Amino acid sequence: MLPKGPSWKCQIVPSLHRTKNPIRLFWRDPVECLEALFSNPLFHDKLDFVPRRVYTTAARLTRVYSEWLTGNFAWEFQSQVPRGATILGTIISSDKTNITTMTGARVAHPLLLGLANIRMQTRMKLSSRAFLLIALLPIPQYLHPNQRMRGVLEDRLIHQCLSIVLKPLMIAAKIGIMMSDPVGNVRHCYTPLAAYIVDTPEACMLACVRGKTSPFTIASYLEFGDNFRHPERTRHITLNQLAKIQVDPNDLEGYFDACAIYRLNGVHAPFWQDWPFACPSVFLTPEALHHWHKQFFDHDLQWCIEVVGAQELDFRFSILQPTTGYRHYSGGITKLKQVTGRVHRDLQRYIVGLLVGAAPRRFVIAIRALMDVRYLAQSPSLDDNLLASIDQSLSTFHQHKDVIMTANAKHHRQHM
Repeated sequence: MLPKGPSWKCQIVPSLHRTKNPIRLFWRDPVECLEALFSNPLFHDKLDFVPRRVYTTAARLTRVYSEWLTGNFAWEFQSQVPRGATILGTIISSDKTNITTMTGARVAHPLLLGLANIRMQTRMKLSSRAFLLIALLPIPQYLHPNQRMRGVLEDRLIHQCLSIVLKPLMIAAKIGIMMSDPVGNVRHCYTPLAAYIVDTPEACMLACVRGKTSPFTIASYLEFGDNFRHPERTRHITLNQLAKIQVDPNDLEGYFDACAIYRLNGVHAPFWQDWPFACPSVFLTPEALHHWHKQFFDHDLQWCIEVVGAQELDFRFSILQPTTGYRHYSGGITKLKQVTGRVHRDLQRYIVGLLVGAAPRRFVIAIRALMDVRYLAQSPSLDDNLLASIDQSLSTFHQHKDVIMTANAKHHRQHM
């Protein structure tokens, strides 16, 4: 007698290019899944419905940003919909994962759906089940002889499948849809795309840009070191560039080469083009694991090892007084393998203190500035002052980063 969850469908996606096996897409209706989250009685006191602007004082000088509904996008979107309508911020997340190891290495590309109206304290907890699996995107093996073109075909397929799966949400974002909330009120809901949480290679694929190009701004890899923010890569910029390409998309190599001047990746129909107000520079949000913690381990920590020396840094870690609640590295840290995000965060707690006295003063300032950016950005509620501090820390890093470059160059000369 209990209502069942949204049911799964499977469809074969047609392709002009040959693949090893037929391309199967498993998915379920995202609007039904969103309603399952929205009407879940467990979330009845954890939901927000109305966009709001929060200030620290009555003078409204300093604005505070915490939940999604306190941001500009929600505020502006609300004015575009009829009076009394509710906006439901859709969160999508995906990551290629190996489902089974040992048995035929089946890879799948799970697509998860969340609701930005659920307060983050609840949404971020794994136990509250605030994300639902809405699709398994296929990862087919194309038989095209050119490997680069196989990559283009795979990227296009992801966009094609996303268009199929997310179509109901795009329609609901245009005309709205009736849904009941946890206490049984029927509301007229609109479903804009609030965030799409992915790692950097996937963000580039979704923004339709090539590697070594920023998916958020119009900077390419030669400008990544600049100490100012380049203009945003808005949906209009990308769609205008795509409109200017006069080559038939079925001529793969020709189309891919024509995309080169705009640094686009060969996807001719981005999934977000039919989603009102969906702009990659807005919905592709920074992602803490890769953009902060992993970046710290892969870059900052390696600079520290080069400047201080592996032996000295390991020694400094090993003689720290063990403290309850803090991880102790008795064998040092330069030989760590299979490092998790938890370890990245544990190392970040120590690094600035351990550099002092062993690294040049300006080097310590540069690393500390980056650590400040990471810690400040993780704040659950940011205000205008905190955002200014983040900008200030970034510019401090840019002022002192030449010391890291010279240290790297010196290190490579010694090894040559």
